[in-house]
Amino acid sequence: SKKILIIFLIICILGTSIILIKKGNNKDKNIKIGNNSSSQEIVEYILNISSYEAQIDVEVKSNKNSNKYKLKQKYINSQNNEQEVLEPSNIQGVKIIRENDKLKIENTQLSLTKIIENYQEITQNNLDLANFIENYKNNSNSKFKEEENQIVMETTVKTENKYQKYEKLYVSKKDGKPIKIEIKDTNQNTIIYIIYNEININTYNANLTHTNIRSEGYGNKKRRYVLC
Repeated sequence: SKKILIIFLIICILGTSIILIKKGNNKDKNIKIGNNSSSQEIVEYILNISSYEAQIDVEVKSNKNSNKYKLKQKYINSQNNEQEVLEPSNIQGVKIIRENDKLKIENTQLSLTKIIENYQEITQNNLDLANFIENYKNNSNSKFKEEENQIVMETTVKTENKYQKYEKLYVSKKDGKPIKIEIKDTNQNTIIYIIYNEININTYNANLTHTNIRSEGYGNKKRRYVLC
């Protein structure tokens, strides 16, 4: 019986040790995104964005003309997101909604076919911040650099589309929020220009607020980010 008791105690000690080790390994580091954050910390924060709401100004250039839009974006995940047109007035209120790989349209008398024919650029996912993040992660040659009070994240898109080849995201070093995105063609001409007027990050994560952001899954690291 004494031998059984010793074996039982050893098992308990081993079990407790394993639990403590796992908790130690999974313990999140608290990182405040602000003036003292490193560029690497801010880049990791951006790459771990999972959802957001934003109001953006978009300019799309072509050989013939230039179209400007003011949009409200709600990105919950890759299968659930929407884009609402605030300007121009002739399509104000139009919502383009993606649900489980299906594209639908609301608040307009125009058909989806007509919207795609006349306003194709607002139906594409290249206006999403999440699209840039995915492209950045998928290219091992992606890089970033500091410019004054900004961090510039750059990547080359793996696509045959010659009009959307190079992408740059400008991020504020002060608060870690996106400032603008530039998408260029193979000749380095800016085709799409996006300005972030407002953005709330990780809005739809459970048990989180806008200022308490849990991000995980990039580079096998887990961190808790807090905007300050």
